Amino acid sequence: MKTITEHGRPAGARTRLARVLAVVVLGLGLAAPALHAAVGCDLNDPDRDVKRLFPGSTGYKTLYVSISKKGGDDLLKRIEARLGDSFTGLFETADVPYTMYQVYKGPDLIGFIHGVNQKGTYGGLQVFLALDLKGVIKGFYFQKLTAKAAKAFRDPAFGSQFVGLSLEDFYKYDVASGREQPPGPISRIKNPDPASEKDFRATLRATKKNLVLVDEFLLGNPYLKFFRG
Repeated sequence: MKTITEHGRPAGARTRLARVLAVVVLGLGLAAPALHAAVGCDLNDPDRDVKRLFPGSTGYKTLYVSISKKGGDDLLKRIEARLGDSFTGLFETADVPYTMYQVYKGPDLIGFIHGVNQKGTYGGLQVFLALDLKGVIKGFYFQKLTAKAAKAFRDPAFGSQFVGLSLEDFYKYDVASGREQPPGPISRIKNPDPASEKDFRATLRATKKNLVLVDEFLLGNPYLKFFRG
């Protein structure tokens, strides 16, 4: 005869249920760190996107790097100094996995693609840059953009303003104040929606951060000589 509990379940069933719940709770506990894990930024469709950004390309290689593995705290401090701002939040921990694409035409390396996550007003932004071998911007686009003025920011006319710029140009732009001293090519980038100043500045910060990371991880730091931190 089965013993019935006050809830109407057999004691054996209640024990099994307790065990299942314990396993579920344990699983959630183990999964919790994963929910707060570092967030990287990959192309949604690399085969399609690489071809679109480099029409003459025939292939690409993917590199996975992180600040923690490359140089740890010392490298993080140097990158923050070059950016002119501290890394904060889920998108900017030392163990964020950066995905970098080396683009080829036949056996020849012809450029790079890299994207970064950046906090905006209403959510995250993903700013991708297509770069030549010297780290000069050839293409700019948002893979992800949560903003009221998303249409204006995604307009090709806005992205075209970044073409031809490099980290040398962005060194003069202070991401903390949102000013370039002396005024130059960054100051000439027009905000497509004055009411979205926070998202505009987030975009410029993401671009500078992107260029600093590419210089550190892909180019061998040729732009470090221009840094006046």
